[in-house]
Amino acid sequence: MSPFQRELLELWLPDARVVADRSWGLTGTTVLQVESKQRGRFIVKAGNATDHHMPRELRAYEQWVPILASIGRAPRMFRGHAEAKLLAVEFLAGELVEGGAAEGDSESYRQAGELLARLHGQSGTLDDGAFERRQREESLGWLRGPHRIEAGDVERLVGHVETWPAPPSLVVPTHGDWHPRNWMIDGGLVKAIDFGHAALRPAHTDFARLASKQFREDPLLELAFLEGYGADPREPEAWLRTRIREAVATASWAHKVGDETFEAQGLRMVADVVRELGWRP
Repeated sequence: MSPFQRELLELWLPDARVVADRSWGLTGTTVLQVESKQRGRFIVKAGNATDHHMPRELRAYEQWVPILASIGRAPRMFRGHAEAKLLAVEFLAGELVEGGAAEGDSESYRQAGELLARLHGQSGTLDDGAFERRQREESLGWLRGPHRIEAGDVERLVGHVETWPAPPSLVVPTHGDWHPRNWMIDGGLVKAIDFGHAALRPAHTDFARLASKQFREDPLLELAFLEGYGADPREPEAWLRTRIREAVATASWAHKVGDETFEAQGLRMVADVVRELGWRP
């Protein structure tokens, strides 16, 4: 944490002590669990100079997360400072769904679908094609950067992505990283954490992380999720574009940060969409 961040945290929570460092280690964000005798337990996030998630997370906690926090299914923001890239939210009791028995339990996905429907249902705005244009440019940027996607697939994907249309999209408040690593389970209740990727996007984009792993491995989890969500917002052509972007971004980003396990997942995602496009047996 920077001196400015430390000073602010001391003002917010003068008697706070660090209980655990929960930083992921692959990004420049420091995540600490702290305790204050006067105020209670909190999660503190501090971004470094290159961080670009904090403004999105602050906006999410101010505008969109309260609908989940009001029913105890997401943290409440305690303090936030955009310039300092510092955020303190209340600590949620429970355990991560990822890696535990709840990750394979259909009820976890039914509840996660309900929570996501509540988040998405707050508002909806028709954009001017900005989302689709951004998705196209980001996909091309990843494909033209460093990665280990097969050269033949890269050539075909670039040609395909360059033809993508940019129709208007209905954009809603999305989490941006909706999967079991960002769900907690407490007394059978699923809760949501980590809104650093939150933004206005089409609803179907919050299905992408699940579709690439959990839904692929167990279709019953997808059925439970859709039961909770109440509908399926995935229009086939837009959904394919999103899956392509997710695949190349996952493979490229994981390669950039040296996460070989995640990179392997991204390369498998690329192979899946390439087969779907008919370019591989």
